[in-house]
Amino acid sequence: MGVFWVALGGAVGSAGRYAISLIPFRSGFPALTLATNVLGAALIGFIVGLATNREDLPLNATLFWKTGVCGGFTTFSTFSLETIGLLESRSYFAAGLYIFLSVALCLVGILCGRKVAVLTGRYF
Repeated sequence: MGVFWVALGGAVGSAGRYAISLIPFRSGFPALTLATNVLGAALIGFIVGLATNREDLPLNATLFWKTGVCGGFTTFSTFSLETIGLLESRSYFAAGLYIFLSVALCLVGILCGRKVAVLTGRYF
């Protein structure tokens, strides 16, 4: 049954990622992918924070949200491809900035998501 919940969550996450890609924002910097990864990091931090602090959270809910939705939503492979594209186009500063921001902001997203889960977890 776990595979079903992961697959269903993956479909939701992938649809969410695609919806973000439809935002009419274009630039030479992959900002929408960066935003997707940061949102995904915050979401997975929140889910892990809830799962850690709530013993009554069903395993299927964790599988749906953490493995399914977040796995389908985040775009690390796209991040890697876009970084290579920036490097190949000799946009070294943009590539370095993108790598730094992606790692730093996603780490902050995890910490923020966990903190929100701890602060609000008792109300769910």
